[in-house]
Amino acid sequence: MRMGKSLLSVFSLFYLLVATTPLKCIKCHLRTRTDRCRRGFGVCNAQHDESCMTLKIYQDKQLEIIYMECQKFCRSLTFDRNNRTYVHKCCSHNYCNINF
Repeated sequence: MRMGKSLLSVFSLFYLLVATTPLKCIKCHLRTRTDRCRRGFGVCNAQHDESCMTLKIYQDKQLEIIYMECQKFCRSLTFDRNNRTYVHKCCSHNYCNINF
């Protein structure tokens, strides 16, 4: 019986730590295809209902700009507008938006 209570306590503590650890995402507000991040580089801690997001903008199938951030109610989608393709991707594990 004593062992069960100890195990339950350890499991409860682990769950509490995991549940309260914020999702960490890479943040970059301006990155070009030939360059590193030019503006806003860092890490953001996702708040409630946020996930890691990457937006890539292509012109004539060439990558032009990348934008990375924590975003609320993120949805992955792709659309074309004015000869540009916008690829918006969302993910939910630490630093997952660096690899898109």
